[in-house]
Amino acid sequence: MAVTGCKTVSTNSHQYLGGPTYPPSDPAQVQILRAEPMRPHEKLGEVQAQPSNSSVSNQQIEQALQKAAAKMGANAVMIVADHSQVIGASVTGPLWARSVNTISGRVIVGVAIRYTQP
Repeated sequence: MAVTGCKTVSTNSHQYLGGPTYPPSDPAQVQILRAEPMRPHEKLGEVQAQPSNSSVSNQQIEQALQKAAAKMGANAVMIVADHSQVIGASVTGPLWARSVNTISGRVIVGVAIRYTQP
């Protein structure tokens, strides 16, 4: 049986406690920002994207972040971290001589925001 690599982006998100809630927005209208905007806004929560491998395009990652932030009603996602980190581990060898190898992957974290003035 042959296994082919998938170009997927897994996401997870959490809304900040006690924060405002909004109906979902259009993912295509959610902006990707590299710095905090100057216009007034509220921080809704955090979204995290983890590409399955290095061949996933930046456009796919951005679309995944936009979709996750849109579920919170965001107008934009402000990228706050883009780095590699340990995302898992594999254990090999017999019970008496186990070897643990860490698995690293790219993780992108953004803050979902909603503008408070049109």
